[in-house]
Amino acid sequence: MSSDLDVIVIGAGVVGLSCAIAAKARGLSVTVLDREGPAAGASAGNAGAFAFTDILPLASPGILKKAPKWLLDPLGPLSVPPAYALQIAPWMFRFWRACSASRVAHATAAQTALMDLSKAELEPFLAETGTTPMLRKEGNLQVYESKAELEASLPGWDARQAHGIEFRHLDAAGMAEIQPGIAPRFTHGTFTPGWFSIADPKLYTLALAEHLRAIGGLVERAEVKALRPLENGVEILGADGSMRRAAKVVLAAGAFSHRIARTIGEVIPLETERGYNTTLPPGSLDLRTQITFGGHGFVVSRLSTGVRVGGAVELGGLELKPNFRRSEAMLKKAQAFLPGLKPEGGVQWMGFRPSLPDSLPAIGRSRATPRVIHAFGHGHLGLTQSAGTARIVADLLTGHKPAIDIASFSPQRF
Repeated sequence: MSSDLDVIVIGAGVVGLSCAIAAKARGLSVTVLDREGPAAGASAGNAGAFAFTDILPLASPGILKKAPKWLLDPLGPLSVPPAYALQIAPWMFRFWRACSASRVAHATAAQTALMDLSKAELEPFLAETGTTPMLRKEGNLQVYESKAELEASLPGWDARQAHGIEFRHLDAAGMAEIQPGIAPRFTHGTFTPGWFSIADPKLYTLALAEHLRAIGGLVERAEVKALRPLENGVEILGADGSMRRAAKVVLAAGAFSHRIARTIGEVIPLETERGYNTTLPPGSLDLRTQITFGGHGFVVSRLSTGVRVGGAVELGGLELKPNFRRSEAMLKKAQAFLPGLKPEGGVQWMGFRPSLPDSLPAIGRSRATPRVIHAFGHGHLGLTQSAGTARIVADLLTGHKPAIDIASFSPQRF
């Protein structure tokens, strides 16, 4: 058994590494454990956005209207593979309950608070970790195929306006000033300048791992099988039979977190949004801002390593084989929507986004022991909320009152 540590963080994605760095900055000794190493999952293949304006939960009355049509299309923005339908039924029931107007309003307020904290923490965190040059402030352009589609989105924009988010609606000429080359079928758009991005999410996450090592933290490849609360700490059992011990544990293992939480008696309804994308070589498109094709469920992002076309939600768990026809369908649409796009030379990817039914992450102490702190379930907002989550986790680890009220993120709320 290894010597005791102040903190073991399980998960070397962007959330786990951010939490580890924040804990180390508070003077704690920290080791990060991950089954595959840093940036092996969704932290590598996401769209690279700090989507601070994305405060509306996926669970909403609007999604209920769209879902039946989408679910009939196996390559559409939201799908459930038939082989997984029965297994996900309890989660879908919770998702349906979260779509009520009162629950959406509650989730939006909680999400806004976490977004505001994350945005406030981001640039100081980048400065501390030496990653500021990776930050881009190019905004996001949401596009619509008709005035009616824009008008249908207005309640969501009203909710954002009520929370102080800046945006402006545009006609086709206004969109062309921001991003030339969009197909004329898109007649209206909304630009949000407060939407930031990172040059490349995988390189950013790897840089965080290097920074943690540079300041004295450790990053080890190890698969965690179970946790065992002790009177004065937590025992971490590895899949290889190894045992480690720490005073406290942060569980930030993304889509695999619920399996580990179950070993200490907690049943948390975490599901997997399987995200797909294709990353094209640099120069494939003269892209000046991230473009969201909301009606089709995907985005096009400019990275330092190329142009990424991806998104959509496939609720298919952790075991089914990837269906890369979804990547191909999005790329085909992107070609039609952006006629200047060069589709050759792309690399396909699929990754697991950890998703809870109400679209809020689980951040807080375990019911089994206050020495285990949960930090997972961010869905498609892990990068966006990583710095804010790290601040909250560091506060909990050091006995300080969290910077915001975290009751809405309680792992025990279900």
